[in-house]
Amino acid sequence: MVKTVVFDAPGGSEVMKIIDVEVPPPAKGELHVRHTAIGVNYIDVYHRSGLYPVPLPGTLGLEAAGVVEAVGEGVKGFKPGDRIAYGNGPRGAYAEARNLPANRVLKLAKGVSDETAAGMMLKGMTVRFLLRQTYKIKRGETLVFLPAAGGVGLILGQWAKAIGAKAIGVVGSDEKVEIARSHGYAHVINSRTEDVAKRVREITGGKGVPVVYDGVGKATFMSSLDCLRPRGLLVSFGNASGPVTGVDLGILAAKGSLYLTRPSLVTYVADDSDLYESGREVLEMVKSGKVKIEINQRYPLADVVTTHRDLEQRKTTGTTILIP
Repeated sequence: MVKTVVFDAPGGSEVMKIIDVEVPPPAKGELHVRHTAIGVNYIDVYHRSGLYPVPLPGTLGLEAAGVVEAVGEGVKGFKPGDRIAYGNGPRGAYAEARNLPANRVLKLAKGVSDETAAGMMLKGMTVRFLLRQTYKIKRGETLVFLPAAGGVGLILGQWAKAIGAKAIGVVGSDEKVEIARSHGYAHVINSRTEDVAKRVREITGGKGVPVVYDGVGKATFMSSLDCLRPRGLLVSFGNASGPVTGVDLGILAAKGSLYLTRPSLVTYVADDSDLYESGREVLEMVKSGKVKIEINQRYPLADVVTTHRDLEQRKTTGTTILIP
C-alpha cells in the first residue's frame, strides 16, 4: 500500500486527502516508480480547484523524480534501480509510488539530484517552449516576464541571460525584486509600487518589447498588452489571478496590431520525440550550470494542504517540492 493524494470534488486546498492505495505490477509498457521527490506547480491548483476540470475522484501532480522498482513487459532502456524524472504527467505524482508509461519518462544523469529534477522538469520544459518555440527570442532582444520570482520565472531569467536576451521581470514585493535580480533579470519591476507598462516604456526608450510572457492572467492582461511594441506578441500561459475572459479582439488592433496566444506545454511535448528533446535540453542547461534550480520550499507529502495554501497566498518563491 502507498499513500496517495486524492480529492472527491473540486474546491479549496481542504478538499485534498491522503489515502492508502495498492499499486499493481506495471502493465505492458509501464514502469513501477518509487518517488523520492515531487514537484509542485500552479497547474496542480487549477486541477484541484476545477478551473481545469479532471475526472473525479481526482489525483494531482504532473512532475516527480524517483527510482524504477519494476519494469513492465516490452519496456526497453530501463531497469530496476534507474533514476528517472518526468514533468508532463500523467497526473498522480502526489504519491509515494505509482506506475508510469515508460515512453514519458527520462533517465537522470549523474550530477542532477532527485530534488532538483523533481523541481525542474515541468518548469524547465515550459521555459524551453516559451523561449525557443512560442516566440524564439534572439540575442539582444528584450522581453517581459511575470511573475519573475516564481519557479518558472527564476528559470526563465537565467535561461534568457544565457542566450543573450535582456529580461525585464515583474514581481509583487521588494523581497522578490532582489530574488529575481539575482536570477538573470536585467531589470525588475515591483507591480505594487510601480506602473509596469510605463516603466517598461522607460527601459525600452518608449518602444515597448516584442514579447511579454504572462503567467498571471486576468489581473495583468491589459498592462501586459501595454508593454508591447506594435505587432508584438502577448504569450498568456497561466492564470494565477484567474483566467482571461471576455476579450474584445479590437483591442489588439487599437494597441498596434498585436498578437495573442494561449499555449500549453501539453501541446508542445505531445509527441514522445518532442518530450525527449525538450527534457534533454533542460537537463543540459542545468548540468552546464547556466541554469540553477533552487529548492526554496520543502514540505512532507502529509502537509500537502498547507503547501497549496502557501502557494496560493504567494508565500512561496522559486521551486517547491513535496517529500514522500
